[in-house]
Amino acid sequence: MIRTPLRPLARILRARETGENPDAIEAENLRLRHEAQRDRARMQAEGRLLVLSVFFFCAFGVVGARMGLMAASVPEEPRVQAGGTAIVAQRADIVDRNGRVLATNMFTHSLYAQPPLMIDKEKAARELAKIFPELDEQKLLKDFTGKRKFLWIRKKLSPEQKQAVHDIGDPGLLFGPREMRLYPNGSLAAHILGGASFGREGVHSAEVIGVAGVERAFDDYLRDPAEEGRPLQLSIDLTVQSAVREVLYGGMKLMNAKGAAAVLMDVHTGEVLSMVSLPDFDPNDRPPPLLKGDPADSPLFNRALQGVYELGSTFKIFTVSQAMEMGMVRPETMVDANAPMKWGRFKIHEFQNHNYGPLLSVTDVIVKSSNVGTAKIALRIGGERQKAFLGELGFLQPTPIEMVEAPGAAPIYPGNWSEITTITASYGHGIAASPMHLAAAYSSLLNGGTRVVPTLLRRNTVEKGKRIVSEETSRAAREMLRQVVVRGTASFGAVAGYEVAGKTGTANKPKGNGGYYQDKNVNTFASVFPASDPKYVLIVTMDEASDTSGDEPRRTAGWTAVPVAAEVIRRAAPLLGLAPIIETPDLTAVRHTSN
Repeated sequence: MIRTPLRPLARILRARETGENPDAIEAENLRLRHEAQRDRARMQAEGRLLVLSVFFFCAFGVVGARMGLMAASVPEEPRVQAGGTAIVAQRADIVDRNGRVLATNMFTHSLYAQPPLMIDKEKAARELAKIFPELDEQKLLKDFTGKRKFLWIRKKLSPEQKQAVHDIGDPGLLFGPREMRLYPNGSLAAHILGGASFGREGVHSAEVIGVAGVERAFDDYLRDPAEEGRPLQLSIDLTVQSAVREVLYGGMKLMNAKGAAAVLMDVHTGEVLSMVSLPDFDPNDRPPPLLKGDPADSPLFNRALQGVYELGSTFKIFTVSQAMEMGMVRPETMVDANAPMKWGRFKIHEFQNHNYGPLLSVTDVIVKSSNVGTAKIALRIGGERQKAFLGELGFLQPTPIEMVEAPGAAPIYPGNWSEITTITASYGHGIAASPMHLAAAYSSLLNGGTRVVPTLLRRNTVEKGKRIVSEETSRAAREMLRQVVVRGTASFGAVAGYEVAGKTGTANKPKGNGGYYQDKNVNTFASVFPASDPKYVLIVTMDEASDTSGDEPRRTAGWTAVPVAAEVIRRAAPLLGLAPIIETPDLTAVRHTSN
């Protein structure tokens, strides 16, 4: 900055020459200097005021915007901040083969308390006990007045319960958002779905994890964010499942059974379209497991998969089919069926000590369900080859179906496969397996002879498995089983238009300390329909069933499991899209008559 002198020499000399006062020049310059200094000070002050105004404007703008955002947001309860990884609660839906929902999620709330924030603890305890009768008022009051700073009261609330708690008005009673698992169909498909519960929990979210069934088997898939919420599609048909359960429940009550199970399977893909175990439960309110007694008495027990039983005469078709495949017999081959059969110190009897001998055709061995005839055929096969064939059908290992309960349902058979084991296993005694094993084995044998692996996932293609028997053997086996329904022990299994074929099996229940009950049976009917072009296998098993409609109780499968299975087929076949086959009359049997 250039500073102007107050008494510039040139002006002073000129003023003296003209007679002016030089002091006036100095006063004028001083005045001008003061005015310039004043203007500069004013400009600095105005700049400072402008900067300060902008700062206050921005600050109040931020505060106003934040207040507006808070006013427009949904109010939430205070959250307890904690370290650690975030809890992912989102879980994908489970749907049936047609996309109908079997399991989904529902938004709800949890209830917790922070006693230091509570105002009237006695009132809160009293009102909570009224809203939730299962809570103890005195225990709540003790917790509220103790040293605890946090406690859970309820993990899930209905909207009505949440409003009732809110009306108490205590600031120490707080709500946390929750996503819970909902099963809209109740007990329908309960054993398949299994159920879910909470894992890691926070006040603002909870981890939903599977505890049984496909919920646990596919837990990683259902919780995987990479799947983007894509539903898990099962092979189950919800409509068919409902029909099977309704018929099976009615049959269980009508036949005075302790329990019952049914498996409906596609013989070509292995898809399970229905699996029912009774008694069942509601997965929305899953009961606790039994801590003592027989696990099979619990409604959580899946009889179709975990129930390992001696399945009786349903095994006879395996023995006969293996012998046909090996070229030892044909359907018309005559075999020795003279009863009783002696083997060392053992005697092999027929049902009610009948004697179907001395000779029976192989077809009639199946139709009349001859233990002796089957045993004679099995001895010709030999134990080593018999065991290997049953292994190919899946009877020596757990079923590979997608459920966490499957590995624990291993078949039971003797470690030493002796000749007496060969005899008894030929007609389904001395070896125990589940109805799911039986469904897979019948599908493998009767679909043309290729191995089927059961699955609960929908399949869009048919994958041919290992060949078990030839198509000729498979066809002959179906024809024999058809005769069992037409003129054998399963005559009550006939369903007009659907060509039902199948085999009954009645086995005495084993005692816990050895031996067998004489008045307690496990009754099974293994069926396939239509017999001429098989589409589905149905297994119905009933525990301690008894038909009391006659003078004496009738406990065989032909009187108990067979009529129930027939009604299942009658109801389910149209739902599966199977049109009834119209049987044409035999015109050669029509004769002209005149009055």
